Amino acid sequence: MCQHQFDITYCDLNPTILFVSKQKMVCESAYHDHDFTELTYILSGKGKYLVEGIVYDVEAGDVIICNPGVKHQNILVNPKEPTVEFFAGFTGFQFKNMPPNSVIFKEGGHILHTKTETKQDISKHCYEMISENESCKAGKYFMLKAHLIQILLFIIRDITDMATSQKGCNFESYNKSYAVKKIINYLNENYDNKISLDQIAHNMYLSPVYISKIFKEETGESPINYLIKIRLEKARDILLSSEGESIKSIANRVGYEDVYHFSKLFKKYYGISPLYYKRYALQKAKGETEEMSCPN
Repeated sequence: MCQHQFDITYCDLNPTILFVSKQKMVCESAYHDHDFTELTYILSGKGKYLVEGIVYDVEAGDVIICNPGVKHQNILVNPKEPTVEFFAGFTGFQFKNMPPNSVIFKEGGHILHTKTETKQDISKHCYEMISENESCKAGKYFMLKAHLIQILLFIIRDITDMATSQKGCNFESYNKSYAVKKIINYLNENYDNKISLDQIAHNMYLSPVYISKIFKEETGESPINYLIKIRLEKARDILLSSEGESIKSIANRVGYEDVYHFSKLFKKYYGISPLYYKRYALQKAKGETEEMSCPN
């Protein structure tokens, strides 16, 4: 095993969630504190936070931890571009070498500028929690708790050296493969709709840059080129199986509104226009049929 049970806690990690929310900060909050831990994650935008008398600049990807009794306040800077923030209040946990219900950053303070990979993971789980919180599905509370626990673990890994000291626990390639498989499934299921890289990124709760990077590493091509290949192969199958259907109709069925653009892509991929491809395929099929029916 790569780590022992309760390696970062004194007992099971089982926090009690008090609330989960998302807000666009269009006005300053009051200077206040809580008797529980509050985690704030900046989903987008830039702003300032006043925590225990110190003003911090924050931006997308930053984590703000306000342990019990810590006074804090959101300070509005630009009302035209306010921050969008995720909040979670929770209690009933303790990490080793830290007070109960507290997360202590390595260099003190209350703001964590997360690493790129941590930022992507935390962002994903925040959006998952927002979605789950708005649902009425069975087990909603436990799904929220599962996501929160993972967020806390990503934070602990970011602020300690534990992840680098553990041997044989590198799940990076697995995570990449899993994410790419999810993207491919999404493309196969939605190729007939409008799809953009930003849309894929939003559905995966990852950044477009990161998705392009891991997709190219796993498949050798970009997500959009992979989508084009899926669409053109679907179009070829329709061409070979349908009679009398127009090229425009086939283009629409595989997600292209512009028949000229579709024909141009098809010719580039197969070396022949869709119209002539169908004629060629029909002639070839007819020739093979005649050849098979010829007497010996």
